[in-house]
Amino acid sequence: MKIIILGAGQVGTSVAESLVSEANDITVVDSHIEHLNALQERLDLRVVPGNAASPSILDAAGAGDADLLIAVTQSDQTNLCACRVAKTLFNVPTRIARLRAADYEDHPELLDDSNFAVDHSICPEQIVTDYIRKLIEFPEALQVLEFADGMVTMIAVRAFEGGLLVGKPLKSIPQRLPNIDARVAAIFRREQPIAPHGDTVIESGDEVFILAATSHIRKVMSELRRMDTPIRRVIIAGGGNIGMRLAKAIEKTVHVKLIEHDRRRAEVLATGLERTLVLRGDATDEALLDAESIEETDMFLALTNDEEDNIMSASLAKQMGARRTLALINRKSYVDLVQGGRIDIAISPAQTSIGQLLARVRRGDVAAVHSLRRGAAEALEIVAHGDAKHCKVIGRRVDELDLPDGATIAAIVRKTGQSRTEYKELVPYEVPIFEVIIAHHDTVIRAEDHVIIFCTSKKLVAQVEKLFQVGWGFF
Repeated sequence: MKIIILGAGQVGTSVAESLVSEANDITVVDSHIEHLNALQERLDLRVVPGNAASPSILDAAGAGDADLLIAVTQSDQTNLCACRVAKTLFNVPTRIARLRAADYEDHPELLDDSNFAVDHSICPEQIVTDYIRKLIEFPEALQVLEFADGMVTMIAVRAFEGGLLVGKPLKSIPQRLPNIDARVAAIFRREQPIAPHGDTVIESGDEVFILAATSHIRKVMSELRRMDTPIRRVIIAGGGNIGMRLAKAIEKTVHVKLIEHDRRRAEVLATGLERTLVLRGDATDEALLDAESIEETDMFLALTNDEEDNIMSASLAKQMGARRTLALINRKSYVDLVQGGRIDIAISPAQTSIGQLLARVRRGDVAAVHSLRRGAAEALEIVAHGDAKHCKVIGRRVDELDLPDGATIAAIVRKTGQSRTEYKELVPYEVPIFEVIIAHHDTVIRAEDHVIIFCTSKKLVAQVEKLFQVGWGFF
């Protein structure tokens, strides 16, 4: 696939790293030549310096025969203009834009073909905000991922000494959880993946990815580790887009304090937030944290734009008694270094938000993509199409599929054939009812199933996608 990426910032770089490894023809456009040079030194791609919305620059980047344009510069205006130019002058088939302002969500008509011609829009700040909200809801988790419109949840947890399943084989799960079906999709032990089988024994310190229907996930988690008390008190360091969005999202259910260094920004936050206590100061100031009772804080969230400050403030908060700490860190190498020490969870914003982009690029009908373990692994939700003659997965048992080593079918979401009546503006309409099926060796895949697959390495994704492709004779 021929892809043009506009913007060589954190998001654009992460997208380029992911797509180059999958043998795509990538061109990156940015006005900062030093960013492009650094990218070209590491990756096999083409770069074009210049204004990403300029027709001549897009032409030089190969928009005339591009399959996909991904506009992820820091400017909403540049991204929107680039999509319009790509559609009008070059007829690029698919155009994706990063939009940071929330206003566009209220006016989707502005993005249709008659206006800015954006096929899909993403807001990385909102994606990260929603991700952190889930981690506040499940304080024991390292990652919380949803599939099939929230019907299925996959959670990564660190198994602890004394946990009910630690030291026991996975085949004992049905005995520990009667009437609840769950699946361990993957285990990482000392950073290495272990293929989960019935006789596999979970050890203390293992990073376990377990999947179940969302309604059952809390009960399943309690078997792996001691359930933490709910998050009631939160301190947010940094009142940027993510800090403000998060405070607004949780302030009605959690007691929130927000620390912002800039006076004018602090005034804006104090005006825009209803129940959040906004403090002007430095989150690395030990006296300030002490004055705000950091030792009574359930979760400290370092969300500034400076990753060094985030590391320092989160580490200090943990040392001073905060129960759980989280830090936004852009560099993946830093994430691996700090997570699990004084910082409980380290998040790379670009890696967290990249899933929505990847879902638009993947071959076949991919409904969702989640980047796992800082981009090393991936979980996909693929819709199976076709019939037994034209698709290699339809009508076959899971143990009959030619899955590559390291790929695991974890669950299936299937239409039951029944529906329920819902109302929109007093007008009734029928909504199909789905069921969650945890995959076992004898589970048979049917047409239109939503199949959730865990890949311990991104290198396996292309093989999995090929397995689900439909032969041309079906159409």
